[in-house]
Amino acid sequence: MLLYLFISCFSIIFFIKSLTLKPLPPWATEMRLLSPWFRKDVSFFLSSRLIKNILGLAYFTTVVSKMSLKKMSFTSKVDNFEEVEESAMSILDLPDLVLECILERLPPAALCSMAGVCSSLRSRCISDHFWEKHMKKKWGRIIGPAAYREWQWHIALRTRKDSSHLKQGKPKGLMRVLSIVRPSWWIKSKVDDSSNQCSLPDDSIMSWFLALETGRFWFPAQVYNRENGHVGFMLSCYDAELRYDPRTDTFEARYPPHGRRAVAIENHVPWERLRAPPFDTSPHDLHISDCLNELRPGDNIEIQWRRNKEFPYGWWYGVVGHLEPCDGNDNYCRCHNSDTVVLEFNQYTAGSRWRRATVNRKEHREEGNEADGFYGGIRKLCNVEEISTWKRLWPSEILE
Repeated sequence: MLLYLFISCFSIIFFIKSLTLKPLPPWATEMRLLSPWFRKDVSFFLSSRLIKNILGLAYFTTVVSKMSLKKMSFTSKVDNFEEVEESAMSILDLPDLVLECILERLPPAALCSMAGVCSSLRSRCISDHFWEKHMKKKWGRIIGPAAYREWQWHIALRTRKDSSHLKQGKPKGLMRVLSIVRPSWWIKSKVDDSSNQCSLPDDSIMSWFLALETGRFWFPAQVYNRENGHVGFMLSCYDAELRYDPRTDTFEARYPPHGRRAVAIENHVPWERLRAPPFDTSPHDLHISDCLNELRPGDNIEIQWRRNKEFPYGWWYGVVGHLEPCDGNDNYCRCHNSDTVVLEFNQYTAGSRWRRATVNRKEHREEGNEADGFYGGIRKLCNVEEISTWKRLWPSEILE
Protein backbone atom coordinates (compact mmCIF):
# COMPACT_ATOMS: atom_id res chain seq x y z
CA MET A 1 0.00 0.00 0.00
CA LEU A 2 2.83 2.40 0.87
CA LEU A 3 4.58 1.52 -2.35
CA TYR A 4 1.41 2.24 -4.32
CA LEU A 5 1.03 5.66 -2.58
CA PHE A 6 4.68 6.48 -3.22
CA ILE A 7 4.40 5.70 -6.89
CA SER A 8 1.22 7.75 -7.20
CA CYS A 9 2.71 10.82 -5.53
CA PHE A 10 5.93 10.55 -7.50
CA SER A 11 4.07 10.33 -10.77
CA ILE A 12 1.90 13.37 -9.98
CA ILE A 13 4.93 15.45 -8.97
CA PHE A 14 6.78 14.38 -12.12
CA PHE A 15 3.79 15.24 -14.27
CA ILE A 16 3.40 18.73 -12.74
CA LYS A 17 7.11 19.38 -13.04
CA SER A 18 7.10 18.45 -16.66
CA LEU A 19 4.36 20.99 -17.30
CA THR A 20 6.52 23.80 -15.91
CA LEU A 21 9.58 22.81 -17.92
CA LYS A 22 7.94 22.23 -21.32
CA PRO A 23 6.13 24.87 -23.31
CA LEU A 24 2.40 24.62 -23.53
CA PRO A 25 1.02 22.68 -26.45
CA PRO A 26 -0.99 24.53 -29.09
CA TRP A 27 -4.29 23.36 -27.71
CA ALA A 28 -3.53 24.85 -24.21
CA THR A 29 -5.21 28.17 -25.02
CA GLU A 30 -8.37 26.32 -25.93
CA MET A 31 -8.28 24.47 -22.59
CA ARG A 32 -8.39 27.81 -20.74
CA LEU A 33 -11.82 28.51 -22.15
CA LEU A 34 -13.27 25.43 -20.48
CA SER A 35 -14.93 25.59 -17.05
CA PRO A 36 -12.83 24.96 -13.90
CA TRP A 37 -14.86 21.85 -13.12
CA PHE A 38 -14.04 20.32 -16.47
CA ARG A 39 -10.35 21.17 -16.05
CA LYS A 40 -10.31 19.33 -12.71
CA ASP A 41 -12.05 16.36 -14.27
CA VAL A 42 -9.56 16.28 -17.08
CA SER A 43 -6.59 16.54 -14.66
CA PHE A 44 -7.93 13.66 -12.57
CA PHE A 45 -8.48 11.58 -15.69
CA LEU A 46 -4.97 12.22 -16.93
CA SER A 47 -3.44 11.44 -13.54
CA SER A 48 -5.29 8.15 -13.17
CA ARG A 49 -4.33 7.11 -16.66
CA LEU A 50 -0.70 7.96 -16.01
CA ILE A 51 -0.66 5.93 -12.79
CA LYS A 52 -2.03 2.91 -14.64
CA ASN A 53 0.61 3.32 -17.30
CA ILE A 54 3.41 3.45 -14.72
CA LEU A 55 2.13 0.35 -12.94
CA GLY A 56 2.21 -1.48 -16.27
CA LEU A 57 5.73 -0.29 -17.05
CA ALA A 58 7.40 -3.33 -15.52
CA TYR A 59 5.27 -5.75 -17.48
CA PHE A 60 5.79 -3.70 -20.64
CA THR A 61 9.57 -3.74 -20.14
CA THR A 62 9.54 -7.52 -19.87
CA VAL A 63 7.51 -7.86 -23.05
CA VAL A 64 9.77 -5.45 -24.91
CA SER A 65 12.85 -7.35 -23.88
CA LYS A 66 11.34 -10.58 -25.19
CA MET A 67 10.37 -8.85 -28.45
CA SER A 68 13.89 -7.48 -28.82
CA LEU A 69 15.28 -10.98 -28.64
CA LYS A 70 12.81 -12.14 -31.26
CA LYS A 71 13.62 -9.12 -33.43
CA MET A 72 17.31 -9.90 -33.23
CA SER A 73 16.58 -13.45 -34.34
CA PHE A 74 14.34 -12.22 -37.14
CA THR A 75 16.98 -9.70 -38.27
CA SER A 76 19.52 -12.44 -38.58
CA LYS A 77 17.07 -14.43 -40.70
CA VAL A 78 16.45 -11.41 -42.93
CA ASP A 79 20.17 -10.93 -43.39
CA ASN A 80 20.51 -14.55 -44.39
CA PHE A 81 17.61 -14.17 -46.81
CA GLU A 82 19.20 -11.11 -48.38
CA GLU A 83 22.43 -13.01 -48.83
CA VAL A 84 20.54 -15.83 -50.54
CA GLU A 85 18.61 -13.32 -52.64
CA GLU A 86 21.82 -11.63 -53.75
CA SER A 87 23.28 -14.94 -54.75
CA ALA A 88 20.10 -15.96 -56.74
CA MET A 89 20.48 -16.06 -60.53
CA SER A 90 18.75 -13.40 -62.64
CA ILE A 91 16.91 -14.17 -65.86
CA LEU A 92 19.57 -12.16 -67.67
CA ASP A 93 22.15 -14.69 -66.48
CA LEU A 94 20.56 -17.36 -68.66
CA PRO A 95 22.30 -18.30 -71.92
CA ASP A 96 21.12 -16.26 -74.90
CA LEU A 97 19.57 -19.27 -76.62
CA VAL A 98 17.57 -20.25 -73.52
CA LEU A 99 16.35 -16.69 -72.97
CA GLU A 100 15.35 -16.40 -76.62
CA CYS A 101 13.36 -19.64 -76.39
CA ILE A 102 11.53 -18.28 -73.34
CA LEU A 103 10.68 -14.99 -75.03
CA GLU A 104 9.48 -16.77 -78.17
CA ARG A 105 6.85 -18.61 -76.14
CA LEU A 106 5.44 -15.50 -74.47
CA PRO A 107 2.11 -14.06 -75.70
CA PRO A 108 2.08 -10.42 -76.84
CA ALA A 109 0.86 -9.02 -73.50
CA ALA A 110 3.55 -10.87 -71.53
CA LEU A 111 6.22 -9.85 -74.03
CA CYS A 112 5.22 -6.21 -73.57
CA SER A 113 5.42 -6.58 -69.80
CA MET A 114 8.89 -8.09 -70.09
CA ALA A 115 9.93 -5.12 -72.22
CA GLY A 116 9.08 -2.84 -69.29
CA VAL A 117 11.35 -4.58 -66.78
CA CYS A 118 14.73 -3.18 -67.81
CA SER A 119 16.57 -1.76 -70.81
CA SER A 120 18.34 -5.03 -71.53
CA LEU A 121 15.10 -7.02 -71.78
CA ARG A 122 13.48 -4.16 -73.67
CA SER A 123 16.07 -4.32 -76.44
CA ARG A 124 15.35 -8.01 -76.82
CA CYS A 125 11.55 -7.93 -76.50
CA ILE A 126 10.98 -5.26 -79.15
CA SER A 127 12.87 -7.28 -81.76
CA ASP A 128 10.99 -7.89 -85.02
CA HIS A 129 12.04 -11.52 -84.74
CA PHE A 130 9.47 -12.10 -81.96
CA TRP A 131 6.70 -9.81 -83.19
CA GLU A 132 6.67 -11.05 -86.77
CA LYS A 133 5.21 -14.35 -85.53
CA HIS A 134 2.51 -12.61 -83.46
CA MET A 135 1.63 -10.30 -86.34
CA LYS A 136 1.25 -13.17 -88.78
CA LYS A 137 -0.74 -15.31 -86.35
CA LYS A 138 -3.35 -12.72 -85.40
CA TRP A 139 -3.40 -10.21 -88.25
CA GLY A 140 -1.94 -12.06 -91.22
CA ARG A 141 -5.31 -13.15 -92.63
CA ILE A 142 -6.71 -9.64 -92.93
CA ILE A 143 -3.58 -7.52 -93.40
CA GLY A 144 -2.33 -7.16 -96.97
CA PRO A 145 0.16 -5.03 -98.90
CA ALA A 146 -2.28 -2.11 -98.98
CA ALA A 147 -2.49 -2.05 -95.17
CA TYR A 148 1.30 -2.16 -94.86
CA ARG A 149 1.63 0.70 -97.35
CA GLU A 150 -0.94 2.68 -95.36
CA TRP A 151 1.12 2.11 -92.21
CA GLN A 152 4.27 3.40 -93.94
CA TRP A 153 2.43 6.55 -94.97
CA HIS A 154 1.18 6.93 -91.40
CA ILE A 155 4.76 6.72 -90.09
CA ALA A 156 6.04 9.21 -92.65
CA LEU A 157 3.27 11.68 -91.83
CA ARG A 158 3.90 11.43 -88.10
CA THR A 159 7.65 11.82 -88.58
CA ARG A 160 7.07 14.92 -90.68
CA LYS A 161 4.83 16.42 -88.00
CA ASP A 162 7.36 15.68 -85.28
CA SER A 163 10.19 17.25 -87.25
CA SER A 164 8.11 20.38 -87.89
CA HIS A 165 7.42 20.65 -84.15
CA LEU A 166 11.13 20.47 -83.45
CA LYS A 167 11.87 23.26 -85.90
CA GLN A 168 9.24 25.43 -84.23
CA GLY A 169 10.62 24.68 -80.77
CA LYS A 170 7.55 22.69 -79.79
CA PRO A 171 7.59 19.31 -78.02
CA LYS A 172 7.42 16.17 -80.13
CA GLY A 173 4.34 14.87 -78.43
CA LEU A 174 6.17 12.19 -76.48
CA MET A 175 3.12 11.27 -74.48
CA ARG A 176 1.21 10.56 -77.68
CA VAL A 177 3.96 8.22 -78.87
CA LEU A 178 4.27 6.51 -75.50
CA SER A 179 0.51 5.97 -75.37
CA ILE A 180 0.88 3.87 -78.51
CA VAL A 181 4.06 2.14 -77.41
CA ARG A 182 2.87 1.41 -73.87
CA PRO A 183 -0.95 1.43 -73.68
CA SER A 184 -2.09 1.83 -70.08
CA TRP A 185 -4.75 -0.87 -70.35
CA TRP A 186 -2.18 -3.48 -71.36
CA ILE A 187 1.27 -2.64 -70.04
CA LYS A 188 2.15 -1.52 -66.51
CA SER A 189 5.62 -0.03 -66.45
CA LYS A 190 8.15 -1.62 -64.16
CA VAL A 191 11.03 0.68 -65.07
CA ASP A 192 12.34 2.40 -61.98
CA ASP A 193 13.73 5.44 -63.83
CA SER A 194 11.64 7.10 -66.52
CA SER A 195 14.74 8.74 -67.96
CA ASN A 196 15.91 5.30 -69.09
CA GLN A 197 12.80 4.79 -71.19
CA CYS A 198 13.03 5.38 -74.90
CA SER A 199 10.27 5.55 -77.46
CA LEU A 200 9.60 2.49 -79.57
CA PRO A 201 10.85 2.76 -83.19
CA ASP A 202 7.91 3.61 -85.44
CA ASP A 203 9.06 1.21 -88.14
CA SER A 204 9.17 -1.79 -85.80
CA ILE A 205 6.63 -4.58 -86.09
CA MET A 206 5.83 -4.23 -82.39
CA SER A 207 4.81 -0.61 -82.92
CA TRP A 208 2.53 -1.63 -85.79
CA PHE A 209 1.08 -4.51 -83.78
CA LEU A 210 0.21 -2.24 -80.85
CA ALA A 211 -1.27 0.39 -83.16
CA LEU A 212 -3.59 -2.27 -84.59
CA GLU A 213 -4.31 -3.85 -81.23
CA THR A 214 -5.33 -0.57 -79.57
CA GLY A 215 -7.57 0.48 -82.46
CA ARG A 216 -5.57 3.63 -83.24
CA PHE A 217 -4.84 2.72 -86.83
CA TRP A 218 -7.35 2.46 -89.68
CA PHE A 219 -6.32 -0.03 -92.36
CA PRO A 220 -7.84 -1.18 -95.66
CA ALA A 221 -9.36 -4.66 -95.91
CA GLN A 222 -12.47 -6.32 -97.33
CA VAL A 223 -15.75 -7.23 -95.61
CA TYR A 224 -18.04 -10.11 -96.54
CA ASN A 225 -21.79 -9.38 -96.67
CA ARG A 226 -21.34 -5.71 -95.86
CA GLU A 227 -23.70 -3.62 -93.77
CA ASN A 228 -24.78 -6.43 -91.45
CA GLY A 229 -25.67 -8.79 -94.28
CA HIS A 230 -27.87 -6.37 -96.22
CA VAL A 231 -29.90 -8.32 -98.79
CA GLY A 232 -28.38 -6.26 -101.59
CA PHE A 233 -24.86 -7.40 -100.69
CA MET A 234 -25.30 -11.09 -99.88
CA LEU A 235 -22.35 -13.24 -100.96
CA SER A 236 -20.25 -10.22 -101.86
CA CYS A 237 -17.03 -8.76 -100.50
CA TYR A 238 -16.33 -5.01 -100.54
CA ASP A 239 -13.41 -2.80 -99.64
CA ALA A 240 -13.57 -0.78 -96.43
CA GLU A 241 -11.43 0.98 -93.85
CA LEU A 242 -11.32 -0.92 -90.58
CA ARG A 243 -10.39 -0.23 -86.99
CA TYR A 244 -10.17 -2.82 -84.24
CA ASP A 245 -12.19 -2.47 -81.03
CA PRO A 246 -10.30 -4.30 -78.23
CA ARG A 247 -13.26 -4.07 -75.85
CA THR A 248 -15.55 -6.18 -78.05
CA ASP A 249 -12.96 -8.02 -80.18
CA THR A 250 -14.75 -6.75 -83.30
CA PHE A 251 -14.19 -4.05 -85.91
CA GLU A 252 -15.66 -0.78 -87.05
CA ALA A 253 -15.95 -0.52 -90.83
CA ARG A 254 -16.21 2.59 -93.02
CA TYR A 255 -17.36 2.00 -96.59
CA PRO A 256 -16.48 4.61 -99.22
CA PRO A 257 -19.30 6.70 -100.71
CA HIS A 258 -21.12 5.27 -103.75
CA GLY A 259 -22.25 8.00 -106.12
CA ARG A 260 -24.57 10.21 -104.10
CA ARG A 261 -24.53 7.84 -101.17
CA ALA A 262 -22.58 9.02 -98.13
CA VAL A 263 -20.02 7.03 -96.21
CA ALA A 264 -21.62 3.98 -94.59
CA ILE A 265 -20.46 2.86 -91.13
CA GLU A 266 -20.90 -0.60 -89.65
CA ASN A 267 -20.02 -1.58 -86.09
CA HIS A 268 -19.26 -4.92 -84.44
CA VAL A 269 -17.96 -6.62 -87.58
CA PRO A 270 -16.58 -10.05 -86.53
CA TRP A 271 -13.27 -11.50 -87.64
CA GLU A 272 -15.03 -14.18 -89.72
CA ARG A 273 -16.33 -11.57 -92.16
CA LEU A 274 -12.96 -10.02 -92.95
CA ARG A 275 -10.15 -10.79 -95.36
CA ALA A 276 -7.18 -9.12 -96.98
CA PRO A 277 -7.80 -7.88 -100.55
CA PRO A 278 -6.79 -10.60 -103.05
CA PHE A 279 -5.10 -8.01 -105.27
CA ASP A 280 -3.17 -4.86 -104.45
CA THR A 281 -5.30 -2.62 -106.65
CA SER A 282 -7.89 0.09 -106.23
CA PRO A 283 -11.52 -1.08 -105.96
CA HIS A 284 -12.24 1.13 -108.98
CA ASP A 285 -9.71 -0.68 -111.18
CA LEU A 286 -10.73 -3.50 -113.50
CA HIS A 287 -9.00 -6.78 -112.72
CA ILE A 288 -7.38 -8.35 -115.78
CA SER A 289 -8.60 -11.95 -115.82
CA ASP A 290 -5.93 -14.57 -116.43
CA CYS A 291 -8.00 -17.70 -115.78
CA LEU A 292 -10.68 -17.53 -118.50
CA ASN A 293 -9.19 -20.31 -120.59
CA GLU A 294 -9.09 -22.61 -117.57
CA LEU A 295 -12.71 -22.23 -116.48
CA ARG A 296 -14.87 -25.34 -116.60
CA PRO A 297 -18.39 -26.05 -115.29
CA GLY A 298 -18.41 -26.46 -111.52
CA ASP A 299 -15.46 -24.16 -110.88
CA ASN A 300 -15.86 -21.68 -108.02
CA ILE A 301 -15.19 -18.09 -109.03
CA GLU A 302 -15.35 -14.50 -107.84
CA ILE A 303 -16.28 -11.75 -110.26
CA GLN A 304 -16.14 -7.98 -109.98
CA TRP A 305 -19.49 -6.22 -110.15
CA ARG A 306 -20.62 -2.65 -109.65
CA ARG A 307 -23.95 -0.92 -110.00
CA ASN A 308 -22.71 1.87 -112.23
CA LYS A 309 -19.50 3.55 -113.30
CA GLU A 310 -19.34 5.71 -110.18
CA PHE A 311 -19.40 2.74 -107.81
CA PRO A 312 -16.33 0.76 -106.75
CA TYR A 313 -16.19 -2.92 -107.60
CA GLY A 314 -17.17 -5.61 -105.16
CA TRP A 315 -16.26 -9.29 -105.46
CA TRP A 316 -19.25 -11.64 -105.86
CA TYR A 317 -19.27 -15.39 -105.44
CA GLY A 318 -20.53 -17.69 -108.19
CA VAL A 319 -19.90 -20.95 -110.05
CA VAL A 320 -19.31 -21.78 -113.70
CA GLY A 321 -22.43 -23.32 -115.22
CA HIS A 322 -23.33 -25.25 -118.40
CA LEU A 323 -24.51 -23.83 -121.70
CA GLU A 324 -28.18 -24.17 -122.68
CA PRO A 325 -27.80 -27.18 -125.02
CA CYS A 326 -25.65 -29.11 -122.50
CA ASP A 327 -27.41 -31.54 -120.16
CA GLY A 328 -24.58 -31.44 -117.62
CA ASN A 329 -23.27 -34.93 -118.32
CA ASP A 330 -19.52 -34.87 -117.79
CA ASN A 331 -18.94 -37.53 -120.44
CA TYR A 332 -20.48 -35.41 -123.19
CA CYS A 333 -19.99 -31.86 -121.88
CA ARG A 334 -18.02 -29.58 -124.23
CA CYS A 335 -18.78 -26.30 -122.52
CA HIS A 336 -15.11 -25.66 -121.77
CA ASN A 337 -14.43 -25.54 -125.53
CA SER A 338 -16.90 -22.73 -126.11
CA ASP A 339 -15.94 -19.04 -126.17
CA THR A 340 -18.96 -18.30 -123.95
CA VAL A 341 -18.71 -18.86 -120.21
CA VAL A 342 -21.88 -19.17 -118.15
CA LEU A 343 -21.74 -17.80 -114.61
CA GLU A 344 -24.39 -18.82 -112.08
CA PHE A 345 -25.27 -17.10 -108.82
CA ASN A 346 -27.36 -19.73 -107.10
CA GLN A 347 -28.21 -17.58 -104.10
CA TYR A 348 -30.93 -16.06 -106.34
CA THR A 349 -34.11 -17.78 -107.52
CA ALA A 350 -34.20 -19.45 -110.93
CA GLY A 351 -36.26 -16.67 -112.50
CA SER A 352 -34.22 -13.77 -111.13
CA ARG A 353 -32.30 -11.56 -113.54
CA TRP A 354 -29.32 -11.89 -111.23
CA ARG A 355 -29.23 -15.68 -111.47
CA ARG A 356 -27.13 -16.06 -114.65
CA ALA A 357 -24.64 -14.04 -116.66
CA THR A 358 -22.43 -14.81 -119.65
CA VAL A 359 -18.99 -13.50 -120.58
CA ASN A 360 -16.75 -13.98 -123.58
CA ARG A 361 -13.77 -16.16 -122.81
CA LYS A 362 -11.44 -14.44 -125.31
CA GLU A 363 -12.56 -10.81 -125.32
CA HIS A 364 -13.92 -10.25 -121.84
CA ARG A 365 -13.31 -6.86 -120.34
CA GLU A 366 -16.12 -5.01 -118.56
CA GLU A 367 -19.60 -5.99 -119.70
CA GLY A 368 -23.06 -4.78 -118.66
CA ASN A 369 -25.35 -1.76 -118.58
CA GLU A 370 -26.89 0.71 -116.16
CA ALA A 371 -29.91 -1.55 -115.57
CA ASP A 372 -28.12 -4.78 -114.68
CA GLY A 373 -24.79 -3.40 -113.54
CA PHE A 374 -21.31 -4.02 -114.89
CA TYR A 375 -19.35 -7.28 -114.63
CA GLY A 376 -15.58 -6.96 -114.38
CA GLY A 377 -12.63 -9.26 -113.87
CA ILE A 378 -12.85 -12.90 -112.78
CA ARG A 379 -10.65 -14.90 -110.45
CA LYS A 380 -10.81 -18.67 -110.09
CA LEU A 381 -10.95 -20.00 -106.53
CA CYS A 382 -8.58 -22.86 -105.86
CA ASN A 383 -8.14 -22.39 -102.11
CA VAL A 384 -10.39 -24.72 -100.12
CA GLU A 385 -10.53 -22.26 -97.21
CA GLU A 386 -11.79 -19.46 -99.46
CA ILE A 387 -14.51 -21.68 -100.92
CA SER A 388 -15.63 -22.89 -97.49
CA THR A 389 -15.83 -19.27 -96.29
CA TRP A 390 -18.26 -18.39 -99.07
CA LYS A 391 -20.40 -21.46 -98.39
CA ARG A 392 -20.47 -20.68 -94.69
CA LEU A 393 -21.88 -17.23 -95.50
CA TRP A 394 -24.63 -18.67 -97.70
CA PRO A 395 -27.99 -16.97 -96.99
CA SER A 396 -30.61 -18.92 -95.09
CA GLU A 397 -33.23 -18.06 -97.72
CA ILE A 398 -33.06 -17.86 -101.52
CA LEU A 399 -32.93 -14.25 -102.74
CA GLU A 400 -35.30 -12.77 -105.32
